[in-house]
Amino acid sequence: MSRFRVCLSTGLMAFALLPIGCMQGPPRNALQQSQLRAQQLYQQNKALAMERNGMGGTAAQLAADKAALEQQYLAAKQSLDAANARLGNLASTNSELENRMRTLMVSKPSNPMSSGTNKQLEALRKKYPDFDFDPQTGVSKFSNDLLFASGSDEVQPRAKQILEEFAQIMNQNDARNLKVLVSGHTDDKPVSRKSTADKHHDNMGLSAHRALSVMRALRKSGINENRMGISGYGPHQPVEPNTSEATRQKNRRVEVYVLAPDTPVASAWDPEVQ
Repeated sequence: MSRFRVCLSTGLMAFALLPIGCMQGPPRNALQQSQLRAQQLYQQNKALAMERNGMGGTAAQLAADKAALEQQYLAAKQSLDAANARLGNLASTNSELENRMRTLMVSKPSNPMSSGTNKQLEALRKKYPDFDFDPQTGVSKFSNDLLFASGSDEVQPRAKQILEEFAQIMNQNDARNLKVLVSGHTDDKPVSRKSTADKHHDNMGLSAHRALSVMRALRKSGINENRMGISGYGPHQPVEPNTSEATRQKNRRVEVYVLAPDTPVASAWDPEVQ
């Protein structure tokens, strides 16, 4: 009986010890995984916070850039408005000058010179076959073949004498108070030689440069520069149809308009006559 009790007690003690191992905490691996997950979540939250702060800085920078661009746009718009206003004023002034010139050229000019000056210019016409003078209008015409070599704007030596005599007449008596407008004209043949095109580009440029050369020759011969002006018309005002060499020769010319001091186109370059 005692032996049975000992065995029973021993069995009970062994049975009582068995649940002790099953009642311990969670496995060690599970705890490590929970700690690792918690650390990952912490790092993710930290990264999100930094990203949020960075986006806030970017938004502020974008707002500043937008404000700067708006200021630049306003400044550019103001500059453009001012430039358009100046362009409008220039266009209006140019249109006014063109109308004044057109009025002068379309209307038949009247001769403001005295009979004595007319006689002198008539004598000059008889002396030089390449010079023409209209006593009704007071317009003098110089043939380009007299004044210039083909494609050139340099006054030929043989033309300087007639220009000097013309200048002497315009500096005598009442003619000293008159204005002089020098206008260049060409025929319809386009500029073809490279040496001419490099300097004058086209017939408009050639006609203007020839008028300028005649004006400078007259200035050198004694006519004050503030009495003179120039214009160039290229082939656009022919006196004859450009159908032959003879008619083209007539169209290649320099015309000199003698004008009264109060003529609108004359006052355009004289600040004292307004």
